[in-house]
Amino acid sequence: MEDRAKPSAGAAMLERIVDSIVDGVFSIDRDWSVTYCNRSVEAITGLSRSEILGRKCWEVFRTKDCREVCALRICMEEDRGVSHRTMTVRRADGTMVLVSVSASPLKDEAGRIVGGVETLRQLDGGYAEPLPGDGGILGFRTLDPQLLELIDILPRVAATDSTVLLLGESGTGKEVFAKAIHKLSDRSRGPFVAVNCGALPGELMESELFGYKAGAFTDARRDKPGRFQLAEGGTLLLDEIGEMPLPLQAKLLRVLQEKSYEPLGGVESVAANVRVVASTNRDLADMVDAGSFRADLFYRLNVVQFTLPPLRERVQDVPLLVDQAIGRWRKALCKDIRGVAPEVLRQLMRYPYPGNIRELENIIEYACILCPGGLIQTDHLPRTLRRPILVPGEEAPLTMEEVRYRAAVKALKCNQGNRNAACRDLGISKDTLRKILRQGAGTKN
Repeated sequence: MEDRAKPSAGAAMLERIVDSIVDGVFSIDRDWSVTYCNRSVEAITGLSRSEILGRKCWEVFRTKDCREVCALRICMEEDRGVSHRTMTVRRADGTMVLVSVSASPLKDEAGRIVGGVETLRQLDGGYAEPLPGDGGILGFRTLDPQLLELIDILPRVAATDSTVLLLGESGTGKEVFAKAIHKLSDRSRGPFVAVNCGALPGELMESELFGYKAGAFTDARRDKPGRFQLAEGGTLLLDEIGEMPLPLQAKLLRVLQEKSYEPLGGVESVAANVRVVASTNRDLADMVDAGSFRADLFYRLNVVQFTLPPLRERVQDVPLLVDQAIGRWRKALCKDIRGVAPEVLRQLMRYPYPGNIRELENIIEYACILCPGGLIQTDHLPRTLRRPILVPGEEAPLTMEEVRYRAAVKALKCNQGNRNAACRDLGISKDTLRKILRQGAGTKN
């Protein structure tokens, strides 16, 4: 039971008012113990008021952000307010919820700082690291409805042994999802093995996948296991599956259907207890129409399909990803980097990110290296982001739609109108190319 004196009528009314606020409100003393919280804090944390009051704030919110960047610590040490920081809160049931926090120092009548007060606003539909496991399974945050829907069904998909096809441009996180499927499955104690089909010559890919027996060819002095054998009991990711040669596609189809394979030079079939996840940035349906990808293999791989949107189509995630990347590099570089300046965030929100999340992370790494501390400024960004994109002879900067349209037209011209080749050069799907051309043509009318 809470040991508090009966409040006066005015204080009781004030408490009812604060309890009616949708945002969470709580205060701490100089020892970091929670001295007050409203009902919304109970809802956000999943703890009762009696379980919260008197405990250290980091014991209540259980978030790694307390260690990396604490809004209350900043406001109490520097005697200033801190606004709109994103952080994660681990609820009593273990789920993670994304909130926006603002904090201010709490002072007595003499103006001395005696603690701090913080507000928390739960971001609608915004879950960070929503899946079980230390540090989260996905390891990145999102507010995108399409990704949140995929995250919601991910545990159910992982619980099966069905083949999964991951589609999306390079850098959208396909391997991250593949690893999450593995970690959430009954195969999580087995190995996760990834092979890049686009990085291996066609003549070597078969031996890499299925292995070979001693004497299979001149230099085969001893048996060598293939990736299927190395992934036994676990998950095999076939990245860039669209680059696999047609003859090998037939052998892969047999493995998926018969659950067995023959190593090069072998005479007996080997059972394959492996779950296959495939990923590609190419349009396999178009490749089937063009005859460069087997239709039967496409349908065998396409049991469950996840399409990951490019970063330019979920710009609401940019601030979250920026905060997360800064948190990593703040610790790695031992620098007191607290965020990005408003003009930097505006520039980052406008950039089209042809390299997606991977490119954004590289940009933040570069900026953190140059930034001595405090806020990242425009001068700390790579040169391509320091000024608007301009075309010779034009005074006004291009819009993102115009930039994408011109890049698409140029890629088509360089490939003599071949859309498959243009998509490959741009790292986008054919559907995305059609959308860019349709929107770009509309701006010219």
